[in-house]
Amino acid sequence: MTSVDSSAAAADAAASKTSGHKVVNLALQGGGSHGAFTWGVLDRLLEDERLSFEGISGTSAGAVNAVALADGLAAGGRQGARETLRRYWRKISDLASRGIFSPSAFDMANPDHGLEHSPGYLMMESLSYFASPYQMNPLNYDPFKELLEEVIDFERVRRQQVVKLFISATDVETAKLKIFEGKDIAAEHVLASACLPLMMHAVKIEGRFYWDGSFTSNPAIFPLLFNCDSCDIVMIHITPADRPGVPTTSPSIMNRMQEISFNASLIREMRTIAYLTTLIDAGKADGAKRAFMHLIEAEDLIRKLSWSSRLNGDWAFLTYLHKLGRERAEQWLNAHLGYVGVKSTVDLYAKYF
Repeated sequence: MTSVDSSAAAADAAASKTSGHKVVNLALQGGGSHGAFTWGVLDRLLEDERLSFEGISGTSAGAVNAVALADGLAAGGRQGARETLRRYWRKISDLASRGIFSPSAFDMANPDHGLEHSPGYLMMESLSYFASPYQMNPLNYDPFKELLEEVIDFERVRRQQVVKLFISATDVETAKLKIFEGKDIAAEHVLASACLPLMMHAVKIEGRFYWDGSFTSNPAIFPLLFNCDSCDIVMIHITPADRPGVPTTSPSIMNRMQEISFNASLIREMRTIAYLTTLIDAGKADGAKRAFMHLIEAEDLIRKLSWSSRLNGDWAFLTYLHKLGRERAEQWLNAHLGYVGVKSTVDLYAKYF
C-alpha cells in the first residue's frame, strides 16, 4: 500500500469513528437571485440534526441568507430558520412580480431563465450606460430595505448568540474590505453588502460609503478562522470562477469581468489557506490553525443560466434553484459529512491554482 493509500485509509477510519454530531462554519457567496440555490442548501442542511453551525460569513445575497438563518435560528430553531429563509425568498418574488424586472412569457419559456425579453430589464440596462442611480433615483427609494425590515428582526439578530455572524462590504473610498459583526448588524449593513453600484446608491454607515462586498471578499473566510473554534468551513459557491471560452459581446464581457472580480479575493484566500496547510503538514507553522475546507457548488449549474437571471425573481425560477440546492446538499451530506473534523473534502490546489 502506498503512502497516499495509507493516508486515505487512515482518514476513512477516522471518519467512521467521528460520524456523530458535527459543528461547521458556513461561507455564503453572493449572486443575486442565484442565492436561492444557497437557500436550498441551507434548507437541507437544517434538516440534518447531525450538523450545527458556529459561524456564518456572507456577502451580498449570502449576507441576506446569513442574517435570515441567524434570525430564524434565534426565533424558532432549525424549523424557524427554514421558515424565515422561505419567507424572505417568497417576499423577494412578490416584490419582483410588481417591479420592472418581471420576466416576459418568452423569458419564462427560455431554459436560461434570463430577462432578455423583459421590457423593463432592457430599458434599465440601456439607461445604466447613460445615467447613474443618483440620476434615475434621486430620492434613493429602496423597497428592498423595507422588505428586509419586514422579514428580519434585526434587534433579535444583534442579541442572538446562536451563531457568530460576519457580513462583508466594500469601502468605496478606500477599496478596503469591511466586516460587520452580528452585534452591530442592521438593515443598512445588509444593504451595503448587497449594493450594486450601477443600480443603487452607495450605503452610508457611520460616515463611510459602501458598495457590494463581493468586490473585496465573496465571501470572507478569515473571520471564520480567527473567531471560531470549529476548523471546518463549508463554502457554498455560486459565482462561476471557471467559464470556458472568451466572451466577445459587450454583455458577456461585462458579465465575465464581474465574475472574475467577484472571485479574485476568494481565490487568493483559498491559495493562502492551501499554502498554510502545507506549512502545517511540514511542521513549519507551529500554532497555526488548520482549516478543513468543504465545498457545495453550483458553478456548473449557474454557467447554463443567462447573466440577467441574477435579477430574475420569478417564484418558479427561485424554487427551481432551491430544489437544485437541496439536491447538492444531499449529495454533500452523503459523501462528505463523515469527514467533517477529519480532513478537507476539496483539493484547494486543484480547485484554485
